[in-house]
Amino acid sequence: MRICLKTILILFCLMHWGHSHADESGVIRALNDYLQGTQMGEPARIKNAFHPQAQLLLSHSTKPFWTVTASQYSSWFAAKQEKQRRGKILSLKIDGDIATARLKIAVSPPYQAFIDHVLLKRIAGKWQIVSKTATQQSTQYKDKKILFIASSASFHGDSELPAGTSFSELVYAYDTFIKAGYEVDFMSTRGGALSLSYINTSMPIHKHYLYDPEFMYAIGHSLTPEQVDASQYHAVHYVGGSNAMYEVAEHPQIQAIAMQVYEQNNGIISAVCHGTAGIVNLKLKSGEYLLANKRVSGYPESFERQDAAYFKEFPFLIGEQVKARGGVFLYGERNAAFVEVDGRLITGQNYLSSVAVAQAMIAVLEKL
Repeated sequence: MRICLKTILILFCLMHWGHSHADESGVIRALNDYLQGTQMGEPARIKNAFHPQAQLLLSHSTKPFWTVTASQYSSWFAAKQEKQRRGKILSLKIDGDIATARLKIAVSPPYQAFIDHVLLKRIAGKWQIVSKTATQQSTQYKDKKILFIASSASFHGDSELPAGTSFSELVYAYDTFIKAGYEVDFMSTRGGALSLSYINTSMPIHKHYLYDPEFMYAIGHSLTPEQVDASQYHAVHYVGGSNAMYEVAEHPQIQAIAMQVYEQNNGIISAVCHGTAGIVNLKLKSGEYLLANKRVSGYPESFERQDAAYFKEFPFLIGEQVKARGGVFLYGERNAAFVEVDGRLITGQNYLSSVAVAQAMIAVLEKL
């Protein structure tokens, strides 16, 4: 069964029904005070995240039930931390004046990952953590992160023709990276919930991720470019869907993030299908276009329905623009996977290429 874009937007509304925007903002503020306070070594901010009477159930080699107070816990972060620590929200559920959150904390070196389960309560109008416990994650993740880049556009240009991010391109690549032990974050041009297209619940991988709360929370709360620290990533991956033709290519902050990953982090730039539209304006420090003298794939205009209304809204054509930037545009047969690897630039022509692009990226990442 196929689910249309309108249905997906309704699903997102249902996921957030039952609590106000103010409640969600308050919960996220408390969680960020905890996550960023422990990352930056700011005890006052950590204490602000917790209720004074909060209890933290932590792991101890000789104490099976070891609790500490929020004050004790925050004091551990008063001195400069020897290890790098970062965290993110994996899922969040708000019921009235209580909320539960699942967090991932990564510490390195050496790389270790922990899962926190957190209970929050709104007391006297303020959301605070009232209890937390944690466990070390058994899955062995690599200390390398990949940033997915998508458009926030829901329509083609200024029309009312719906557009969205390809669900297949999201889940096939995500699934490949996660199973290989890589971390993935999502960013869009305006942040927040992604508009989605081409969901088919008859496909097992679609059904799996449509009902995966961690994945759905991530794509429902994509980062804004302002929230992204480019130094944390080893690859950027431009995801397609017809909305990728809008907002991405001309976004200066996204361009800066991608080129920092590529030039300063010695990382990868990749794109699939219409996602290739997002990379056509990228420039090296030298001022030369990234695509100059590179082999590049993407969704060719010859495969488009050129008499359709949506096609007339496209601001440019991918193949033509790649050639205009000095690149060599290549593609294979329709409805078949096709991938081009040119150094640390990896591109594919359609959603069927998503796994192969991800696998090619992993092969390069393993050597970095």
